[in-house]
Amino acid sequence: MNKTQYVTVEGHQIAYQEMGEGTPLLLLHGIPTNKFLWRNVMPKLAANHRVITPDLLNFGESDMPSDTDVSINAQCRIMIKFMNTLGIAKANIAAHDIGGGVAQLMAVNYPEKVNGLILIDSVCFDSWPVPEFEPLLEPGVEEKMSVKEFVDTLKDFMPNGVYDKNVMTDELMKIYLTPWSNEQGKAALFSNMRRLNKEYTQAIAGELKSLPHETLILWGKEDKFQKPKYAPMLEEAIPNSSLIWLDKAAHWVIDEHPNKVSALIKEFMADKMF
Repeated sequence: MNKTQYVTVEGHQIAYQEMGEGTPLLLLHGIPTNKFLWRNVMPKLAANHRVITPDLLNFGESDMPSDTDVSINAQCRIMIKFMNTLGIAKANIAAHDIGGGVAQLMAVNYPEKVNGLILIDSVCFDSWPVPEFEPLLEPGVEEKMSVKEFVDTLKDFMPNGVYDKNVMTDELMKIYLTPWSNEQGKAALFSNMRRLNKEYTQAIAGELKSLPHETLILWGKEDKFQKPKYAPMLEEAIPNSSLIWLDKAAHWVIDEHPNKVSALIKEFMADKMF
């Protein structure tokens, strides 16, 4: 496994891994995953690019402060400052799930910082939050639920995000759920879930039509969390975009088809060198 590094942004430690040289490619995870979502993709892309995989604030090995804004709007601002801290003037961005919402905000609000855009089973418009998280946000649930009960709930949830249940192994769930498997982690994920609201993606829906960035949209045909109906809506909204469907894939297409996803990103990136 590549070594985790840290930089300070807005007083918080942001964890990341980096591999390769060349045109910067920023890979953004979603919820409840972390930078290791890209573990099978990163080495393949690092042959030609400087690949950077951060943990969003309140995720993975990044700081988990209490009472801090962790909305996609805040994450967008933090990721721009993260790029600046690493001396990255402009990057191609590939992003999954809520990471895709962060990437859309970066492209709309800081278009000069983004070169090409790859949105993978991304939140958009009013596509989120997923109903599965709503019972956890009922009053009193967080206080009553032990860490073990919380982790067990997540273990029941995770296999619903893959087409082939065999992909979601105990080992893979450990990679994703370990950061949440203590009191601080549990509090952090509840905090993240409370900020799962569609206001920010809806606010920029009309501005997507002005995006100048060439955009690749990848979507698992069997995604139960980010419904496939949103993929063509996103393609229609972003002028310079193309949509590729992934067969026999649900939400975590990067875990299900890492070679296919790597190849599609690599092909898209071929003319995005700068």
